Amino acid sequence: MEKAHVIAGSDHVDQRGKLKFFNNFEMEEVLRFYEIVPSSTNIIRAWQAHKEEKKWFYCLSGSFLLNLVKVDDFENPSDVLEVESYTLNEAEALVLVVPGGYANGFKAQVEGSKLMVFSSFSVSESQKDDYRYPLAQWAAQW
Repeated sequence: MEKAHVIAGSDHVDQRGKLKFFNNFEMEEVLRFYEIVPSSTNIIRAWQAHKEEKKWFYCLSGSFLLNLVKVDDFENPSDVLEVESYTLNEAEALVLVVPGGYANGFKAQVEGSKLMVFSSFSVSESQKDDYRYPLAQWAAQW
């Protein structure tokens, strides 16, 4: 089974400005995308999980802390699962790949941060594959 991982991009700077590129981000699986702009750095959006849906996260501006948990049982998950933490920020060309089977949560670290999320499922497919857990379900550092 695929594990969560980061796709590293790169950038190019010249007199015209800066270009970020992600030549290794193959987007055949992407069906839709959306942008999230939290109203404050106090907001934690956690935990949302999908058995099958795959997501890709990219920080457009600011910075985000993202926590992931590989869910062992979607109906009755263990509360002692390992939390994987990632930081995405506007200065680094990184895309976080989160395959199905994970719960995710995130928190903006800078006011005005923007997170782009790409999805392998349509909205209706995603709603059928949606699992929510309370913030206290896993011991994550926010």
